[in-house]
Amino acid sequence: MADYRRIADRLAEEILSGRLEAGQRLPPQRVFARRRRIAVSTAGRVYGELVRRGLVVGEVGRGTFVRASPVPSGRALAEAATTATVNLELNYPTVEGQEELLAEGLAPLLRPGALGEATRTVPAAGTPEARAAAAGLLAGPGWRPAPERLLFAGNARQAVAGLLAALVRPGGRVGVEALTYPLVKDIAERIGRTLVPLATDEEGLRPDAVAAAHRAAPLSAVYCQPTLHNPTSATMGDARRRALAEVVREADLPVVEDRVWSFLHEGGVPLAAYAPERVHVVDGLSKRVAPGLTVGFLVVPEGRAEPAERALRAGGWTAGRFALEAGTRWIRDGTVERLAGRKRADAARRQRLVAEHLGAFTVRADPGAYYAWWELPAPWRADTFTAAAAAQGVAVTPGPAFAVGPGGAPDAVRLGLASVPVPVLGRALRTLRDVARATP
Repeated sequence: MADYRRIADRLAEEILSGRLEAGQRLPPQRVFARRRRIAVSTAGRVYGELVRRGLVVGEVGRGTFVRASPVPSGRALAEAATTATVNLELNYPTVEGQEELLAEGLAPLLRPGALGEATRTVPAAGTPEARAAAAGLLAGPGWRPAPERLLFAGNARQAVAGLLAALVRPGGRVGVEALTYPLVKDIAERIGRTLVPLATDEEGLRPDAVAAAHRAAPLSAVYCQPTLHNPTSATMGDARRRALAEVVREADLPVVEDRVWSFLHEGGVPLAAYAPERVHVVDGLSKRVAPGLTVGFLVVPEGRAEPAERALRAGGWTAGRFALEAGTRWIRDGTVERLAGRKRADAARRQRLVAEHLGAFTVRADPGAYYAWWELPAPWRADTFTAAAAAQGVAVTPGPAFAVGPGGAPDAVRLGLASVPVPVLGRALRTLRDVARATP
């Protein structure tokens, strides 16, 4: 292990043990280097490593400070990782009657003959019935994927991992929104791909940012969320999608379009409709149905299935047969669409609570999304607000968890609205409002 990492490990121990307290300022890098008898460049790498681990935050003109709490990893957004009473980090929607609907659809699958078939292995291409059902579910205005272009993963995260592994060589550069889904950061780190932050605006990813980054140093692919971007809820208009399609076509760039939350935003035409030969679509059932028994969908351009299939097999990311059979039945009997409709109404109801309790603040949210992006009022910082909210029993996700690269961490938090009962959410939002009005 390099010397700078050993030094960073020792500082990390001091931070996690409390010997270096939250909010404490670290010495300037030159002073730190002199005290430790190391090069200033080594000190810079130590501080950079602590920033990467989410233990400190650097503020231009002020210095480097110990965080109030470490930034959650992507894993923290997938599993309960907080002792707070109300967890607004996780975001898995459940609606009334969901269990009954799912149980009804599963009943035929539990009969001996059907169960035997459902417990066999299945290839990444699934079954003809699964491909036809998924193609129908994903179809919308202006776009209907061909069933033969469908592949299946264990969930949408595995679908993203499989596509990045297939499209980008180790060490390759993947352009992403400057704020992106944290688990994509984890995936890229684990499979050795480099994320490149790209500028966005109120409509999401900017086509000129993609072109500029590719000219500066070639990208291997782009990952983006054109519909209900997580965490900001931004959605591209048709003109923006056309412009982005032109840029990636001219640059000969493959694109991974993440549409996991798109079922909440009816009527939008996917980016894949404008550049079908370049765009790979990822979707899944975890948000529409339930996180514990789910399937991820991949729609690949014509002639591009084989590399994605190989990556899914190599990574162990293919779908389980039972989950695939269950998902297919739920799609075909209308369960998935009924749940999606109920969840759209539920998300709208929860957004009305956000507007009611946080309307005086700068909150970015779509009326139909299950999350909200709160740009905190000064002098709150993301880490200190997260700690203050946790002290009041509410867990939120600090903005740096979504930022790609150092220096891109906004003083904002994401509020996941889906996982707690509506009355509990209302009380939590009032608590957060009161925390924001107080002095840090």
